[in-house]
Amino acid sequence: MLGFGPMVRRALGAALLLATTALPAAAQQAPVDTLAAIRARGTLVCGVNTGLAGFAQPDSQGVWRGFDIDYCRSVAAAIFGDASKVRYVPTTAQSRFTALQSGEVDVLFRNTTWTLSRDTSLGLDFPAVNFYDGQGFMVKKSLGVTSATQLNGATICVQPGTTTEQNLTDWARASNIRFTPVVIERLEEVVAAYVAGRCDAYTTDASGLAATRSAQPTPADHVILPEVISKEPLGPAVRQGDARFADIVRWSHFALLVAEEMGITAANADAALASDARPEAQRLLGKSGDLGKMLGLDNAFALHIIKAVGNYGEVFARHLAPIGLQRARSPNALYLHGGLQYAPPFR
Repeated sequence: MLGFGPMVRRALGAALLLATTALPAAAQQAPVDTLAAIRARGTLVCGVNTGLAGFAQPDSQGVWRGFDIDYCRSVAAAIFGDASKVRYVPTTAQSRFTALQSGEVDVLFRNTTWTLSRDTSLGLDFPAVNFYDGQGFMVKKSLGVTSATQLNGATICVQPGTTTEQNLTDWARASNIRFTPVVIERLEEVVAAYVAGRCDAYTTDASGLAATRSAQPTPADHVILPEVISKEPLGPAVRQGDARFADIVRWSHFALLVAEEMGITAANADAALASDARPEAQRLLGKSGDLGKMLGLDNAFALHIIKAVGNYGEVFARHLAPIGLQRARSPNALYLHGGLQYAPPFR
């Protein structure tokens, strides 16, 4: 500090001391390594819905099934070559982010909308959109309502801690519609309130409305209104700070899409592997190249996924078509058929 006056030297010294004492603390923060933790544990821990038909719900034997469940299984297959190495943790709309942030779960596959605030202030990353959705309304047919514009003065059931709640308020204000919210946290309780007549309408993502409607004793007694009032890009969420694990989740989704593009299914994956006709298929299935190793996985990670759950179309048809959701002329069709589902090349 030669050449500086005493006051400057003291100031510089204090700044240097602050810098040198602060650096070790930052340096001691070990980088997140979710993949290593999963391997050491021997299972993937997946945050899912508490029970939503078509997406995540235990069957009569207690076995979890659904679109989101197959995505959990696909990531386990990518990591372990065994889709059964998953533990499912049911989470509510309000508890899901805390479960992920705290490390209680490794990844959320739980009908979660990708928004700017969640992507930043909550410390989350959204690797992909696996289902494009939008918020709607459902009413009982006996009410005689055919449009959401007729809901002025209605009571509307909604879950807190969701984009749904804010969307409802924004839409009502913009549409000059007055309503009384009936706010209930747990899905089964908000649905029960709607069915019991505590509210005139129930609002959530259109996929959730279709799931709820399909689970009723007489689905035709319930009408999903035509208005869609928001964009709801749904997909997996992981913790920020672990780019490798985010890549694994992202490319597991892309593997399902590319498999569908190429016509590779759970049934014919081995035959596709044996064929040398399509170079990208060989890279996808791990017969050539080292794409899996670039992710820290086996080169055959995508083959493991496809053999376990099939391709994207198979997963959709198995779980979402039965609750009335269709891909034709929807954003969830492949880009080849006018949709938004599109994967970068496997090369």
